[in-house]
Amino acid sequence: MLVLLHLFALFLLVLLGFYVFVANPRNRAHQTFAAFIAFLAFWTVKDLIFWNFHDASASSGWWASVSFIIALLMQCALAIFAWVFPENSRTPRKRAAVLFAPSLVLIPAALFGLLWRKVGFQNGNFVIDLAPLAYAFVVYVYLVFGYGAIVLFRKYQKYHGTQKGQQVGAILWAVIITGILKTLANIVLPFFGNYELLPFSTIFVLPGVLIYTYAISNFKLFSLQTALDQFRLFPIAYKIALSIASVAILSFIIFQIPIVWWAFQDGNNFEAWRKYLVFSIISALVPNLLLVLLIVRTISRPLQRITLAAVQVTEGEYGTEVDLRKSNDEIGLLAESFNEMSRKMATDIEQLRQLNEQLLRTEKLAAMGTLAAGVAHEVNNPLASISSLIQMMQAKQNLDEETKEKLKLISTQIQRIIQVTRDMMDFARVRPAAKSLIDINEIIELSLRLAGFDKSFQKLSLKKVLVNNLPKILADTDQLQQVFLNLLLNARDAMPDGGELFIQTSQINSDIQIDIADSGFGIEAKDLKKIFDPFFTTKQTGKGTGLGLAVCYGIITAHGGKIEVSPNDGNGTLFKIYLPTNEKAAVN
Repeated sequence: MLVLLHLFALFLLVLLGFYVFVANPRNRAHQTFAAFIAFLAFWTVKDLIFWNFHDASASSGWWASVSFIIALLMQCALAIFAWVFPENSRTPRKRAAVLFAPSLVLIPAALFGLLWRKVGFQNGNFVIDLAPLAYAFVVYVYLVFGYGAIVLFRKYQKYHGTQKGQQVGAILWAVIITGILKTLANIVLPFFGNYELLPFSTIFVLPGVLIYTYAISNFKLFSLQTALDQFRLFPIAYKIALSIASVAILSFIIFQIPIVWWAFQDGNNFEAWRKYLVFSIISALVPNLLLVLLIVRTISRPLQRITLAAVQVTEGEYGTEVDLRKSNDEIGLLAESFNEMSRKMATDIEQLRQLNEQLLRTEKLAAMGTLAAGVAHEVNNPLASISSLIQMMQAKQNLDEETKEKLKLISTQIQRIIQVTRDMMDFARVRPAAKSLIDINEIIELSLRLAGFDKSFQKLSLKKVLVNNLPKILADTDQLQQVFLNLLLNARDAMPDGGELFIQTSQINSDIQIDIADSGFGIEAKDLKKIFDPFFTTKQTGKGTGLGLAVCYGIITAHGGKIEVSPNDGNGTLFKIYLPTNEKAAVN
């Protein structure tokens, strides 16, 4: 019966210690409590061996030495716990050095048997005759115990009325209960020669340990979900250690006990040992294979997935993520960090690509603007002279019809050249924007009225969704009108036989968004990236100069906004314009 109680106490102590340690392995209070439980487990093992399997005729000095030393270590752990709980503060080194200094003398005294004159069994009864130094040892143990209790009581007063105060108060009750029961079983009754409760001293500690654990775990000791969450957050190394321990215990219960019973049922002989050794080796293969499987699933497979994802990223597949169940062990944190790094890398590279395209486009605009200004200036001077000569020739009265027709054709082509050079001058001209607070809906309505004078534009089916009460923007009215009019006329050209034109305004965060979509023939995917380049056009030869969208791009970017183009749903083209509101522009 006693051995079962000791085994039960040992199992419960290990389980509670592991439970608390799992809750927060890096917390000093949890680490100290785990150390206290470890000392108490050693105490239990010591009593298990001594009171159940010790030969009465053999020396019992080892039991006394271990009992004194572990009793002192447990009180030292209590004092450290009192220092660090509940703030998770550091142990005061100087104070600890002073408090624990006597241990440097008392522990060796216990090891060399200086604390007793006689210890062991006489006539089947356990007796111990203590030396005077043992009483000094016991007094010192109680001094450390009392010091820890006083520190806890002061913290209870400090945190009274809070959850921390409740936790410290519960631990104080555990200290009092444990102290009373241990004193009764180990000090008071043995002092009067009664050793009957001495083998059960470990059992008396369990109520206090349960209260300890209940308080440290924020009063969630009996929550299954809390236990599962703690195991999920446990470091991988400890998960493996727990797995190995669990497999060892289960394999012992499932395989070793039946093998021992079967092998030695006919007595302890050579054949029994042969059976035991052979089938023990065979049975060891099963738990080992299970351990390999656990390690592969816990470490090897996740690392393989992370490695494959890393290789994909190095090959240019930025944004690749590892698909693993979320956990807070080392591999879980590694996978989460890798995924975050990959996502950020993909985002940064996309931003760099967009910035690079914008920089290239800006450089093209600047270069083409300088070139356009020079070309327009050089062309306009001789063109003006040619135009004057043509007008002089047309003023003559004796021209035949063929000559008049040719001169008219030449004049028309001159006007076309003049229009091209005017567009080039508009493109190259750097004019500071006359910005003021404007309503974007009013600019769009004005642009629609101007475009409405065109007969081809009147064939279009127009749908407007203009949101009221949009914040005003700081912009140049004429320049934005030029942008919208250009986009509206481009939409008209894309739908020569009529079609649908959709215009919408909205607010996205601190930007005003304008959508202009048509149902025309659209723009090929290969041309989308070049659509804002100077002199690039998808229109037929002679229908456009390729400067309109480049001018639009320059105006929008000069206002701190951006313009994007994409295929419309189904057919056609969608332009999205983003302009900052007055509040955002003021911040910038």
